[in-house]
Amino acid sequence: MSRGATALSAAPERESRQGRMRKDVARGHRRRTRITLVSSSPHETRRLGARVGRHLKPGDVVCLVGEMGTGKTLFTRGIAEALGVPRGRGVRSPTFTLIHEYQGRHPIYHLDLYRIRAAEELEGIGWDEVLSDTQGVVVIEGAEKMQRFLPEERLDVFLEREGPRRRRLSLVGS
Repeated sequence: MSRGATALSAAPERESRQGRMRKDVARGHRRRTRITLVSSSPHETRRLGARVGRHLKPGDVVCLVGEMGTGKTLFTRGIAEALGVPRGRGVRSPTFTLIHEYQGRHPIYHLDLYRIRAAEELEGIGWDEVLSDTQGVVVIEGAEKMQRFLPEERLDVFLEREGPRRRRLSLVGS
């Protein structure tokens, strides 16, 4: 987040399968704040997204990392609702369209890099235009695929499955 991370609650980090991804995404950053939260339901994951969304400002970038089904789109739905997109307005995974734009208090760009195979494909989805829009908030699913093209100032959110409905969310901000 370009304006600093806000502490929601803190817990010690737990090593996981995504540990290597965390280290790769965080590499090269001098000082990063880490907050770990646990969600016990999809509803709670959405609410956590809304709590984060209330602190986002135009120009902020949120990168979501997690396996399919861990709640990345639910978290995004919460962010969008907190930024003024009416609940139930179709915030859905952009897996097949790659990018969705929602209008709240400012534009919200929701990208999914799952199907992107090479850096050259980023140009075709308007990557530079979206990241340079200082009036909008950008949420990127599958951000680990193009980590070298991510802005240095961002919020990384790692979502891990801990059970059928339980998720661990680690928020790492710079």
